[in-house]
Amino acid sequence: MRGHVAIVGGGVIGLSTAYYCAKAGYSVTVIDRNPPARNGCSFGNAGMVVPSHFIPLAAPGMVALGLKWMWNPESPFYIRPRFDPQLFEWGWRFWRASTAERVQKAAPLLRDISLASRAAFEELAALPQLDFGLVKKGLLMLCRSQHALDEEAHTATQARALDIPADVLDARQTAALDPAITMAVAGSVHFPQDCHLSPDRFMAGLQHELERLGCHFRWKAEVRGWQTERGRVRAAWVDGEALEADEFVLCGGSWSPETAPQLGLNLPIQAGKGYSLTLRQPRELPQLCSIFTEARVAITPMGDTLRFGGTMEIGGLNETINPVRVRGIIKSVPKYFPRFEESDFAGIEPWFGLRPVPPDGLPYIGRTKRLANLCLATGHGMMGISLAPITGQLVADTLTGARPRFDLSLLSPDRHSG
Repeated sequence: MRGHVAIVGGGVIGLSTAYYCAKAGYSVTVIDRNPPARNGCSFGNAGMVVPSHFIPLAAPGMVALGLKWMWNPESPFYIRPRFDPQLFEWGWRFWRASTAERVQKAAPLLRDISLASRAAFEELAALPQLDFGLVKKGLLMLCRSQHALDEEAHTATQARALDIPADVLDARQTAALDPAITMAVAGSVHFPQDCHLSPDRFMAGLQHELERLGCHFRWKAEVRGWQTERGRVRAAWVDGEALEADEFVLCGGSWSPETAPQLGLNLPIQAGKGYSLTLRQPRELPQLCSIFTEARVAITPMGDTLRFGGTMEIGGLNETINPVRVRGIIKSVPKYFPRFEESDFAGIEPWFGLRPVPPDGLPYIGRTKRLANLCLATGHGMMGISLAPITGQLVADTLTGARPRFDLSLLSPDRHSG
């Protein structure tokens, strides 16, 4: 054994990190605040693997668009008004990061790690013990208006400049690509390298495989403090007990900022609540995953079911369901898929998850200079599933001292700590 790794957080990033650390020869303990039968952010999302998403959330025009959407309670983006210095800091940093120059720097890195993560998903899907329904047919960005299609065509041009295939399709070509679903659209952009999967099956398979590999789980346990000594973490205080390890990895998602100050870190992460609804017997079942471009709603076929997910609600660690936000998702569906009706969703219990959203739209991955044996893997926003395998590989590489595959300076955990 190389040593003992304690991983704080049992979401998709935590389990992926645990998997690759265990495969690298480490003894692994995963600590999670929830019970084993949990339903957090990693379970009910859209399950998309998206190399097409090379533009971070903090991008030119997003501040103005967010302010416009703020006045519509059913819009894709909403910030719950409250007096919160951390929210003010997040907003200020988001505004500072929303520049063309920063997007230009971030796009090649997001492309590279997304493609590496896609390749890792293919390797995992080839394992007989991991069956999570990986479908490699691409993603359709569905546009109701010609204006939206023109804007997406511009993104397609940027994608091709980064060697990411992208095809602009009119309404007839779009229908021909996925004839199983009736669409009311002006056209679409098809990103053939994108994939989709069933996130709950992926989580269950990873957890089962980790148990087989001898990983130890501490469920319903919270890290409430740290013991540091001579520039290293000696132990994490877990429910009154000092849990010692050789290496520590913080994968706490939206809860990461609660423990980060004790480590000398500033992680201005805001929890971005998203919702999903899954139809068990949909009127029609598309074969490709898609996104309603104007409505910002993601649609994913998962076996015989069809999932609709969306909204970004910045409202703190708030675990209540806002029916107005859910209604916005439901109302968008018949506008793009005219065979569907709002009544199709009657009686369906909405799922929600809290995505960890950093102000610059980039995750925190790697070691911190403050503590020599502490790594971070958090802040993935809406890209948690998509970037989970590569994140786990990058952390395992860091711990073993392997040569870095990418320049991760833009993802430094210290970038907001002064």
